[in-house]
Amino acid sequence: MSDSLKSKAAKGILWSSFERFSVQGVQFFIMIIMARLLTPEDYGLIGMLTIFLAVAQSLIDSGFSQALIRKQDRTEIDNSTVFYFNIAVSLSLYILFFILAPYVSDFYNIPELTSIMRVISLGVVINSLAVVQRAQYTINIDFKTQAKASFTAAIFSGCVGMALAYAGFGAWALVVQQLLNLSINTVMLWYYSRWRPLLCYSWQSFHELFAFGSKLLLSGLLDTIYRNIYPIVIGKLFSASSLGHYTRAHQFSEFPSSNITGIIKRVTYPVLCSIQNDDERLSNIYRRFLKLSAFVIFPMMTGLSAVSKPFISITIGSQWEICAVLLPIICFSMMWYPIHSINLNLLQVKGRSDLFLRLEIIKKLLGVLVICITAPWGLVVMCYGSIVSSLIALVINTYYTGKLIHIGFFKQMRDLMPTLLLAFAMFILIRIINVYIDSLYLQLAIGIVSGIGFYLGCSFLFRFKELEELISLVRKK
Repeated sequence: MSDSLKSKAAKGILWSSFERFSVQGVQFFIMIIMARLLTPEDYGLIGMLTIFLAVAQSLIDSGFSQALIRKQDRTEIDNSTVFYFNIAVSLSLYILFFILAPYVSDFYNIPELTSIMRVISLGVVINSLAVVQRAQYTINIDFKTQAKASFTAAIFSGCVGMALAYAGFGAWALVVQQLLNLSINTVMLWYYSRWRPLLCYSWQSFHELFAFGSKLLLSGLLDTIYRNIYPIVIGKLFSASSLGHYTRAHQFSEFPSSNITGIIKRVTYPVLCSIQNDDERLSNIYRRFLKLSAFVIFPMMTGLSAVSKPFISITIGSQWEICAVLLPIICFSMMWYPIHSINLNLLQVKGRSDLFLRLEIIKKLLGVLVICITAPWGLVVMCYGSIVSSLIALVINTYYTGKLIHIGFFKQMRDLMPTLLLAFAMFILIRIINVYIDSLYLQLAIGIVSGIGFYLGCSFLFRFKELEELISLVRKK
């Protein structure tokens, strides 16, 4: 990697990391407090509507953000076209959700969902107003500005959410918090951005961007619907409380997994796009990103799994004990998420959104089959099934990577195996230590300290290049 490209990547990783973990850190702290003030049922009610909001966001983006970022000769007409298209789609979706709200309430047999859905869906319109701004910042690898906006929004919306939860507003505290977060973030992105839409719309620009983005749109919709099948099935077959436990466990597992993935994906996509026609260089940098992401995320996920019981009991209390059963299982499914994402990122870089879509169809069909097999056996078995689905997806995702730049499944596993074995060894060590400790507080503290010490110590002893790379990036920025 050239010095200028490496410097850009390092700076991007730094500010993207700050945005992700400062914002998520604040939200994590707020979530702990609100989880003690609210009930699993309150979270379950919001969880039942997640699929509608997630599908809406996929439709609003329509793959246009990625298309704008990838296009080397983008124009102001392109940007304005995407902006107006997003607004039109978001308004149409809000009207649709407003009409569908009573039917959704009937499906779950919870009348309160009608008003909640009609209000929380306003976030769809609010979020659509800043899609182009976010794409502009990402193109320039400017995550510092996004960090300012996200952090400020998280602080203010979190304080309001906690106040409402304390005052007894229940699920509505979560609704207001989410809408306020999106509103403040959007206003600040507009304030800091110099870009303003032109009074124009180009169908030629739309078709050009949509030719690439449409495949990503369908892929994103498939992925979004699939990821939300679990909440739908759990909410329908079990209860709002069970769904609340599942969504809380999934959120805890997403904190390290999705945030690290988001950081790496946001930085690697524009970086790799800039060298998309140099396969040898692309292959080398791609492998380095892959190994570095695994070096960071694998121990975080196995470590969280190992200390899940004391962690849940201490942070959000005994009323969430079912969450403590689900979390360690989900962690082993989510630990592969960054590897999936980086592999799919490469297909976008190479402009093969058709292959991206093909893979998503195959994976989701197999994933639904796993859900159909495991759902009758209960919530815990469904979570174990998600591990199986994740491993199947790993094999499928690496197929075309092997075809395009000759880095297939076996080569990737050979690169990742040392990190994987070390992370599992750390997991076993923490579990063994905690067997001999009765105090939950000591289990959590000693588990974290011993795990970090063991992992970093072995990485230094066996001269893991990923540790040297990580230290180098930190020193540079």
